[in-house]
Amino acid sequence: MLSQKSRERKKQGVFVIEGMRELEKATAGNYKITGLFIEEGFESEFQDLRTKLSEADHFLVSNSIFEQTSFRSGSEKILAIAESKNHSLTEFELKKNALILVIEAPEKPGNIGALYRTAAAADFDGVIIANPKTDFYNPNSIRSSLGCLFALPTAIGTSDEVITYLNEKEFFIATAAIQPDALAYDDFDYKTPCALVMGTESTGLNENWLEASHQHLIIPMSSKVDSLNLSVSAGILMYQARRKKIE
Repeated sequence: MLSQKSRERKKQGVFVIEGMRELEKATAGNYKITGLFIEEGFESEFQDLRTKLSEADHFLVSNSIFEQTSFRSGSEKILAIAESKNHSLTEFELKKNALILVIEAPEKPGNIGALYRTAAAADFDGVIIANPKTDFYNPNSIRSSLGCLFALPTAIGTSDEVITYLNEKEFFIATAAIQPDALAYDDFDYKTPCALVMGTESTGLNENWLEASHQHLIIPMSSKVDSLNLSVSAGILMYQARRKKIE
């Protein structure tokens, strides 16, 4: 039920982690693991983890039950229950001159996971989700991020709350938006602290973000296409931002 029901996850304040790689990233990210479920016959493969998570409740589950429980149809032999974190902006701590990704109104869990995976690879300092349209702990987000969802500090709030936060912290707000004054992404210096803001594939950013922006950015492209996938666009911008910051 926790895998399938967002309402139940929020009500109980817990969520499901499936897979060794994801579980290792969650423990490294200081998530509290309260329950550990291992398919019978695979206990020895996870002995070190069982020792490390000795305070969690441990359960050995038959193959048939694990098959019914597993979100990945048995490809993994371990899953866990973890406590959700507080993702309020007041708890969002970043280092000086941080480089962060802001995602407005994300709807597809797979896209969210892909964005986190790229943000972690590009060594971003954190992620803010504004006006989320899906549960942060959706199993598809966790799976597509390969556990990177747990590797980056994350805050969640309304667009107005996030804009206020960024202004108070004196972030330079760079928005991906097709506007008359937009600058090619590779001509911008990405002054830090910098928030790189991405909207949805279908409608882009809302008016609040367009007004709050300090600089609109575009990715020049061939006339053969009129848009790029959100995670691809974000990847291009994030790596350029990282490269510019290192220079």
